[in-house]
Amino acid sequence: MAIERIDPVLCKGCGICVISCPADVIRMDQESNKAVVRYPEDCMVCCWCLVECPEDAVRISPIRTSPLLTSWG
Repeated sequence: MAIERIDPVLCKGCGICVISCPADVIRMDQESNKAVVRYPEDCMVCCWCLVECPEDAVRISPIRTSPLLTSWG
């Protein structure tokens, strides 16, 4: 697991992390209208949720992180 959690206090419910996640790990909670981690085992450690979150609410585990790779064509 790489993504630990999304801080419910910092999260404003914009959904940018949900859109940016290529593995569909993050979903919007219907009751709180905030992002939550639903499938942490599917996290690819791409860190796009961390990069894109305007509120810095995403927490990634330092144990299993890798540098963000960018392909130059």
